[in-house]
Amino acid sequence: MVSVSISSECIDGWSFDTSLDRHAGAELVFTGLVRDKEEGERISGLVYEHYEGMAQKELEKIGMAAVEKFGIIDLHCIHRVGAIPAGEAAIVVLVRSKHRQEVFSAMSWFMDELKRSVPIWKVGCPK
Repeated sequence: MVSVSISSECIDGWSFDTSLDRHAGAELVFTGLVRDKEEGERISGLVYEHYEGMAQKELEKIGMAAVEKFGIIDLHCIHRVGAIPAGEAAIVVLVRSKHRQEVFSAMSWFMDELKRSVPIWKVGCPK
């Protein structure tokens, strides 16, 4: 199962409302946090914008591709947009699979593809 969403609300401590598949032997959760420095300069946070509609579709596309490529059971992702203070989550991703190697490989590939192809970008760094 793949579920993705984009939110302007705080996603710190986010948990996905999904039932556990009894075939899953591994679960990996990645939380990407906003750092307090960008390009060596101290910042108070980041501002993310996105191409509405297209970003959601691209997240779904790469989520489904991850399921096919790595044979994972589930991939769930929520990406925050708007102003995000340093220390808060910008993204949370959960991957489940039968074995640990698939979750690690799928997570790494998914995050690389997200950064490469999903139209979500940083537009500001408040100081």
